[in-house]
Formats: sequence, structure tokens, C-alpha cells
Amino acid sequence: MAVTTTAPPTPRPRGTFGSRRRLTIAAVVILAALGFLVFQGLGNATVYFKTADEAVRDKAKLGSHRFRIEGTVLQGTERNMGDDGLAFTITANGVEVPVVHRGSEPPLFKEATVPPPVVLEGHFQGDTFSSDRIIVKHTESYTAQHPDRVTPSSVVAR
Repeated sequence: MAVTTTAPPTPRPRGTFGSRRRLTIAAVVILAALGFLVFQGLGNATVYFKTADEAVRDKAKLGSHRFRIEGTVLQGTERNMGDDGLAFTITANGVEVPVVHRGSEPPLFKEATVPPPVVLEGHFQGDTFSSDRIIVKHTESYTAQHPDRVTPSSVVAR
């Protein structure tokens, strides 16, 4: 009886399937990481804007999250606290919010003869709004009357 031997099947190159799979897994991991970074970046960059009365109404919901609050500085409430910053009160629609600001004070805020409308960035600490950024708002009439005091980076249109 004759025994026929057949050659063993040629193995498929092992690297092709494994490298494709590794490449796919790496691509998925990279895309997931990029998606996470974009989501976190956009989430941290989003700072909500509330008027003083809206912020007080929504204080429980806002908690200690950062947001922007808008109001007009009440004349006569500004107190320089030396190196600790500045304290004043803002108002909007009859609601007053005490503010403690730590950080640089914009020149337009210092030079204002009438307290300006401001946008503050920070969060509530108890009943006081703790701010670390002041943006002074001016109407078009102020800009027209004082063009030398207003630079494009210092103006938030009203």
C-alpha cells in the first residue's frame, strides 16, 4: 500500500492579523482619549453668565461652580482691602450681592467716576460672591465720550 503524504498547509503570516488588530485598538484608544480631552476642555471653558438676581435665585443650583455674574456696582460700597483685594456690592433688578474680588483691578474700574456695570468671574462662598476676574462693561455712549480710555480688549458690549 502506498502512503501518500501531503505537505502541511502553509500558515498564514501571523503578523498581518495581529498588527491590524493592534492598530485598530490603538486608534480607538487615541480617539477616546481625544474625545475625553475635548469634552473636558469644553466643559471647563464654559462659564455661565447670570445677572445678580438670577444668580441669587439659582444659588443653590450653582453651588460652588464657577460662573459669571453681571451687575452694576453700588456707588459708595467700594472698599480697598489692601493686598487682600477689593470689596463692593453689585445690584441687578433690585437684588444686591456682596462681592470680594482678589486679583488685578482693571484701570477702567479705578478711573470710573460713576460705578460701572461689571461682569465678575468666580463663585459663591456663602452669601458673598468671590471673584478673581473683573470685566468692565460700557455702553456705546461711554465709548463715544471716552475713546482714549477704552481699548477693544477692555470693552464688553452692552
